[in-house]
Amino acid sequence: MLETSARLLRLLSLLQARRDWTSTELATRLGVTTRTIRNDIGRLRALGYPVDARPGVAGGYRLGSEGALPPLLLDDEEAVAVAIGLRTAASGGVAGIEETSMRALAKLQQVLPSRLRHRVSAFRSHTLPMPSRGSQVDPDVLTVIASACRDHERLRFDYRAHSGAATRRSVEPYRLVNDRRRWYLVAWDVDRDAWRTFRVDRIEPRTPAGPRFTPRALPPDPEITARVAREAGEATWRYRARVIVHAPASYVRDRLPIPMEVRSLGEDRCAFEPGSDHPEMLALYLGMLDADFTIVDSPELVDALRTLTSRYQRAIDASEKASGEL
Repeated sequence: MLETSARLLRLLSLLQARRDWTSTELATRLGVTTRTIRNDIGRLRALGYPVDARPGVAGGYRLGSEGALPPLLLDDEEAVAVAIGLRTAASGGVAGIEETSMRALAKLQQVLPSRLRHRVSAFRSHTLPMPSRGSQVDPDVLTVIASACRDHERLRFDYRAHSGAATRRSVEPYRLVNDRRRWYLVAWDVDRDAWRTFRVDRIEPRTPAGPRFTPRALPPDPEITARVAREAGEATWRYRARVIVHAPASYVRDRLPIPMEVRSLGEDRCAFEPGSDHPEMLALYLGMLDADFTIVDSPELVDALRTLTSRYQRAIDASEKASGEL
């Protein structure tokens, strides 16, 4: 009986570790016959575990998702990783998850063997979580967005920008990105016909969800996370402007102090949207492009250019006068 019980636990662990198994693979792992595997699958079903069977030559077994939640079988490293993750989540940026995480952690610690309990206890007693900065994310909103990404359903939501302006958006959602402080949604903005990044704590979903959409081609995940990191840094700028530069896009990209999206408008014209906390600093950067440009919809930047132009002209006049007096 002990041998059979141990084998059932090992079989359950294998079914949890991978989605699909053939009976031959399971028999090889456990050192038994395929007939024993069939009998053990029957025993698991009798205990309430929903094990699905697939007929045919390539058939096999899969642990289903229906029925009661089965106990998880974790090795030592997995158990410690889950405990640390729950502890970290308790001080994270998702609203309302702190208490739930601590309850789950308490349950896990009760069943950990002493050797693992000591490891988790050392982590808990010698680490201090930093207080969460900024707004927290509603876990229900995260669930709605994640489901829409999975099911390829359009999202409609009200969005509050960094400036405080409120807009209504309709997007095709693709990825949720977390930088440990905030959550971001990467989506295709249907009305603006462009990729956009949204802070999830500023999203208020509207129901019902939109229709299904055909997924677009996505860049590799590292490129997506790099784009979000870049745009998250740019989003805090107080002043932004749309600038049309009379030069090729490649020329402008090479002269910018930080990576930025530059859109080509032809062989000798391009556009980009720089920003800064001070329009005067932005005006100086634009002057360093060494190319003619036009400012679109940014009166603060135009005023800064006018101020700098007057200052430079006074400097030229004073310098010429000083040279004439020598």
